[in-house]
Amino acid sequence: MDVSTPPAALADTVGGGLIVRASGVCVHHGPTVALAPTDLTIDRGRSVALVGSNGSGKTTLLHLIAGLLEPTAGTVSVEGRVALVAQHQAHHAWMPLSVDEVLRMGRYRGLIHRLGRTDRAAIAAAAERLEILHLRRRAYGELSGGERQRVLVAKAVATEADVLLLDEPITGLDLPSQARILEVIDDHARLGGSVVFSTHHLGEASRADRVVLMAGCVLADGRP
Repeated sequence: MDVSTPPAALADTVGGGLIVRASGVCVHHGPTVALAPTDLTIDRGRSVALVGSNGSGKTTLLHLIAGLLEPTAGTVSVEGRVALVAQHQAHHAWMPLSVDEVLRMGRYRGLIHRLGRTDRAAIAAAAERLEILHLRRRAYGELSGGERQRVLVAKAVATEADVLLLDEPITGLDLPSQARILEVIDDHARLGGSVVFSTHHLGEASRADRVVLMAGCVLADGRP
């Protein structure tokens, strides 16, 4: 894929503009405060790294943006499609699916949706970007951890989402997989999408346009 050409869903969005707005959002699980009142805005064409210790609210914030959580208070608005690559997906390894079947899930739009030429092209382009074309006929459960993560990121890329959310995307991976995923993050933002990813690694965070330091809420937000 020529990464100088934006994916179809991003072609009309390059050039900036607010894409995510969280205003006064907080999340309570009973008496436990998972996220204290937080404000955050994200522009198109930008990458944002969320840093902080375990339990600081990074995953909670990603799930709010993805629409998987309802805030206890406050509002979250997102323009366009969102794709999330979550942590701890090893439990899917047992599923009798090929890599190609996992990738196709990124293009499903409902039970009666049949994949067409555009869908197949998006899947092939995502597989090429993550360098997994040679794995498409392999069983997903037989792959290494780095290969599985590249497949899951490729599935998210295949959605041609406006906002790409990644929860600790390179933790524990081999160096080639880390490098490829980080390059995809850079490309997605450069082509007009937005990327929000959590990390414990300051070297990884330093590649982002913005770094958000969290400890139950946003403590600091600025350039690396």
